[in-house]
Amino acid sequence: MIIQVLHCPYCQGADIVRHGKSPEGKQRYHCRQCREKKGRTFLLDYSYAGQSPAVKEQIIEMAINASGIRDTARVLKISPTTVISELKKEPALQTVNHALLAIVNPDWVEVEICRADELDERRGLSSELDEMWIFVRAKSNPRWLWHAIDQERTDA
Repeated sequence: MIIQVLHCPYCQGADIVRHGKSPEGKQRYHCRQCREKKGRTFLLDYSYAGQSPAVKEQIIEMAINASGIRDTARVLKISPTTVISELKKEPALQTVNHALLAIVNPDWVEVEICRADELDERRGLSSELDEMWIFVRAKSNPRWLWHAIDQERTDA
């Protein structure tokens, strides 16, 4: 007899019971400790890698590290549609750094928008600005992400 101790991939709990078979005929398991959604079901061997909790975690990590959708899909060998659907789910991260906003005085922040060559001439500085946007759940809810990089102060 072989005993295999199973752990929930979501909460790492050990209160696992069998929960029928998937349409592909694979054994499904149910975690009784997961409080959300009245427990979660999972498989040990997914027929499509994009459904694995570990791969879903990698999608989020790659997005945080500025990997694109197609790049993520190619590296993880999954569909770009899977990457998009995972990124559109309810975010676990806060969209705004509230701790920083609480301590930053608005008078300390200076925003000056001008062409890079003008800024070079006026202050002897050089910087790069990049933007990315996406709709979240509806076209009426766009989100923007801006990156400003000071090349002189960035270590190579």
